[in-house]
Amino acid sequence: SAAQAQQNVFKGGVIEYTTHSKTNGIQGIGVPPGADAETGNAAALLLTYERLFTPNIGVELVIGVPPKIKAKATGTVAFLGDDVLSARNVAPTLILNYHFGSDGDRFRPYLGAGINYTKFTSVKSKLAPDVKMSDSTGLVVQAGLDYAFDKTWGLFASVARVDTKSKLVAAGTTVLTTEIDFRPVTYSFGLSYRF
Repeated sequence: SAAQAQQNVFKGGVIEYTTHSKTNGIQGIGVPPGADAETGNAAALLLTYERLFTPNIGVELVIGVPPKIKAKATGTVAFLGDDVLSARNVAPTLILNYHFGSDGDRFRPYLGAGINYTKFTSVKSKLAPDVKMSDSTGLVVQAGLDYAFDKTWGLFASVARVDTKSKLVAAGTTVLTTEIDFRPVTYSFGLSYRF
């Protein structure tokens, strides 16, 4: 029956957050033209919970330990070096997934789309004592594969593309501003438990 079809799935693993960031440059009094920054990649622990309403359709909440994103100076300010900025991104994400195949299949690919909310915390810069980054809300799409050992335990792997943009304002001796489009792609892998 439909009631029996409803299942809960917990997943735990690691996520690699790879940024493909672009900015509109760094603006501010005394900042040379061509000043820019580039954000790096980060890995973190991942936790997700999915409620399957039918054997094929589920809603997934993705949370996890916020990865620490670091930025290095590039362009005309490359001499400022690495770690000009660091921040943790807290990014709960809600995704509607479609699982291909049927219950009991060992391999089940899935596709999903949803919404991501990102809040930047612990924002620090060696260039300015007061740094703020705006929150971001954007779309997320993902593709994944579940592999079942048995009815309860399995493995999963997924890749997702997230829209994350933030306005940065750093106030010190001068005020620096930029808008960062992180354009992250995330790679996740881990264990799943269903009941």
